[in-house]
Amino acid sequence: MTTPRLANDCFALPPGVEWTPVDQALALLKSRLHAVVGPEDVVLAKASGRVVATDLKAVRTSPPSTNSAVDGYGIAIASCDRTTTTQRLALLAGRAAAGHPFQGKVAIGKAVRILTGATVPAGVDTILMQEDVEVDDDCISFSGLPRTGANLRAAGEDMKEGATIFPAGTVLRAKDVGVLAAAGLAEIASFRRLRVGVLSTGDEIRAAGDTASADQIFDANRPMLLSMLARWGFAAVDLGHVGDTRDLVRARLDEAVRQVDAILTSGGASAGDEDHMSAILQAEGQVDFWRIAIKPGRPLAMGQWQGVPLFGLPGNPVAAFVCALIFARPALFLMAGARWPEPVAYRVPAAFGKKKKPGRREYLRARLNAEGQAEVFWSEGSGLISGLSWSDGLVELGDAGDEITPGAPVRFIPYASFGL
Repeated sequence: MTTPRLANDCFALPPGVEWTPVDQALALLKSRLHAVVGPEDVVLAKASGRVVATDLKAVRTSPPSTNSAVDGYGIAIASCDRTTTTQRLALLAGRAAAGHPFQGKVAIGKAVRILTGATVPAGVDTILMQEDVEVDDDCISFSGLPRTGANLRAAGEDMKEGATIFPAGTVLRAKDVGVLAAAGLAEIASFRRLRVGVLSTGDEIRAAGDTASADQIFDANRPMLLSMLARWGFAAVDLGHVGDTRDLVRARLDEAVRQVDAILTSGGASAGDEDHMSAILQAEGQVDFWRIAIKPGRPLAMGQWQGVPLFGLPGNPVAAFVCALIFARPALFLMAGARWPEPVAYRVPAAFGKKKKPGRREYLRARLNAEGQAEVFWSEGSGLISGLSWSDGLVELGDAGDEITPGAPVRFIPYASFGL
């Protein structure tokens, strides 16, 4: 299986496009991106978080044989006398236990002791729960007429041999690993983990723990983005920080393309005097500026350096976070071989009021209160990163103008829907 590089013009916007609505931007990414990593075999114990490269099929039917769902007694329903309310059957010697089948057939008028998970012996079509049975003198007795097939787990009712369990592009979770083990798979064909580098730029940036003057700030974006990538199952690569010098930016990008499949940068992605990331991509790489109709966010630089895709995120932490969720996350999943992930949203009552102008989609930091209403952070400022920890998700307000009143339904997307 080969994985061709992305086309050089994959991020180019249609001619004449100035402001790009969010849905149009997402549709363009979805149509133009594809896997850039190849497959490898992965043992099942290490498969959680990996992207399935080929359809995974059951190598064995599960359960492999009809078995008992309870501890009790196996009978044939034909043994029951429909003319009386009390049934009495002879109990055979021996029993059926998980891994130790009963040797022989259970004849009409007989019963056999059977334990949970045991293969159902020949002649048995119904299991009686032990709580409903009395045992004495090598006989069992019970009241009423049981339902035919009661307490049986049919062979193959969970999975059939050869059936597709997970199609290619599925991101496996821990619970999926258990399903694959039950289906008899010891290893899978998985796409290699997408290696995503994170680079911070700007003379004002200092690493947390370093000495910083009043006109400098600590780098919040890089550790935040690296943590997000790791949670999404990618191989996060710390590309460090470079100042606002083109030679330093160029050298760091040259080094990065030897290590990663995609690059996230924060800062320097607009068109200002000190936006060297944009300038060097324009002069020596390939870049398109996407002016997204979104708040927070808006400027995104989408380009390539020596064939490696680069996503230039805004420098403000909240804008970088939101744009990484909305744009970078689904794009990276496609490049990792996965299907396009759609976050699950919920309609909940608003616990706030807001008059929204038309023209941009807005994402407000929000959380649900005890009444199940969405309350929003006190400020919409994209530099106030504390609002991310305060919130549990985002309220998404559509592109059109709107006036939100308390109690009105709004669209709430929990961070868990983004895999965080």
